[in-house]
Amino acid sequence: GPDYPCAPVDWFNKVGRSPDSETGMWIVESEMKGRVRLTTIVHIDDTLLRGAHLIPWLHTDWISSRFHYTYSLDAFKSFHVDKYIDHHANEIAF
Repeated sequence: GPDYPCAPVDWFNKVGRSPDSETGMWIVESEMKGRVRLTTIVHIDDTLLRGAHLIPWLHTDWISSRFHYTYSLDAFKSFHVDKYIDHHANEIAF
């Protein structure tokens, strides 16, 4: 059958009107519909510019060494949008 180049996208809303004063990075939270994260499937060819690197905003001093990163979107409420990951992200991250 035919290939359909697409990707799942989790949507986020920015927190506040300016970047975090300590890091210079924007803080975002998952966009929710009820108690479920808003996720859609988008066509890659004409929709996506690039992926975003999110850093969980830790509200505690530690994380268990057994914590697996695949649970990050469920385990953390807020994230920093890492504009320092490379020079392309620095140019387009807000």
